[in-house]
Parts: sequence; structure tokens; C-alpha cells
Amino acid sequence: MRDIFGGDFTPELSDPDPVRRAQIQMKKPLAKRFYTDVTVSEGDGAFAILLDGRSIKTPARNALCVPTAAMAELVASEWSGQAEFIDPGSMPITRLANTAIDGIAQDPEAVFQDILKFSTTDLLCYRADAPEGLVARQSASWDPLIEWAADDLGARFILIEGIIHQQQPPAAIEAFSDRLRKYHAPMQLACLHTMTSLMGSAILTLALAEGRVSLDEAWALAHLDEDWTIEHWGTDLEAEHRRAARLSDMQAAGRALAALRA
Repeated sequence: MRDIFGGDFTPELSDPDPVRRAQIQMKKPLAKRFYTDVTVSEGDGAFAILLDGRSIKTPARNALCVPTAAMAELVASEWSGQAEFIDPGSMPITRLANTAIDGIAQDPEAVFQDILKFSTTDLLCYRADAPEGLVARQSASWDPLIEWAADDLGARFILIEGIIHQQQPPAAIEAFSDRLRKYHAPMQLACLHTMTSLMGSAILTLALAEGRVSLDEAWALAHLDEDWTIEHWGTDLEAEHRRAARLSDMQAAGRALAALRA
């Protein structure tokens, strides 16, 4: 198989910000599409994506294999959807798979701990002290998930007014960790890490994974403060583009997580 992931062509994240990442990728010459057929092959409990019958390699030269047929179809769809040139910016699920295979699989505990760390300073636990309308909206929207974490997970987080960091009870973090641990597979961790980084909340991510909220609900809850500001002060085109790009990555991670369960 030709080394389509070498040199200037790589679907890995070149920058954590999706807009900046797209700008970087646009400056790189795109590889021409060199294949016709995209198929999926099952073997040894995994699903490989084939281009004209030949397996795809990740940037680290590992086989691009995923654990479910539904996930494989998502990846295959991205490759099928390429036109004259192969645009890695349009392949977020392939990037997730590559990250899981080449990076997370080598040290999944480090990624797990990074997700868990978000819960120690979780977005939902830091509350505004003013204005009154924002305080009320945060309470009405976020308190149900804090209560869910306490009742369903046994994770009793404390709420902090303002931005000064306070330690969460170790017992809360431990209980949260126990439930998060069920998502230990590299592909799952790749999805959850993407979601957590984009929303700034491990609680929201776990609630989404557990079916407590939908992806659209989680995204709206993560942007409650931003939406409040927009309602009162407006927004700008660049900020809207950044948010749309981040939402696209969020939706891709959500589709991948759902496919991993299929």
C-alpha cells in the first residue's frame, strides 16, 4: 500500500483548535485520490477498511482496524466521500481512529486520567455570582446533572461560586472514576476525550455517554454562558465559525461513540 499518510498528508490533529487546524491543512498539498472502491473486511474480531482491496495504514504504519462494523462503515464513508483529492479535514472519524490506534492504545490510562482531571475543575461546578438571570439559568440547567452524578454515580460534587479553584472531594472523583472506567477501550477514550476537551466538562461527557442527555442537549449546556453573552452582547462571524467547527468535531465523536456500541 502506498504511504498515503506520510509526508505532508496526515489526518492527525495538527492543532487542537479546529479552525486553526483547518487553516494549517489548507496550506498543505492534498494527496490525489488514487483508489476506486472502498470496502470493509472482517477478521479476528476487527473490521479493516480497504482501498481497492488493500488495507489502509495509520500514520504510525498500523493497520486501520476498528472494533465494530458500524464504526468501520463510518470510516469507509469518509474515504468514499473524497473527491479528486483526499482532504483530511473532512475525515474526523478517521482521525479519531488513528489517534486511538497510534496514540491512546499505547497508554490508555494517561488519556483516562486526562478526562478524569476535567472533573476536578468541571464547568458545571463553577457558577457565576451575577447577574441574577445567568445565576438562575445555570442553576436550572446544570443542577439536574449535578444531582444525577450524586444519585446515580455516587459522585457528590461541590459547587464553587466564581473562578477560584477549590478541591473536589476525593470520594466524588473516585465515584466518578468508577463509572468512567467502563469506557476503557482506546476508541471509546478517543471519543470521550474529544467531547470533554470541546465542552470543558467530564460530567457532561459521561452524562452523554450514559444516555442521560443527548448530544445536542450536552452541547447547549456546555455553551450556556456563551449563549447568555451572545443574547446580551451579540457575536461575531469568526466566533461563529470556530463554534461550528468545534460542533462538527463533537458530532463526529458522538457518531463514532454510537457506532462503537452497535
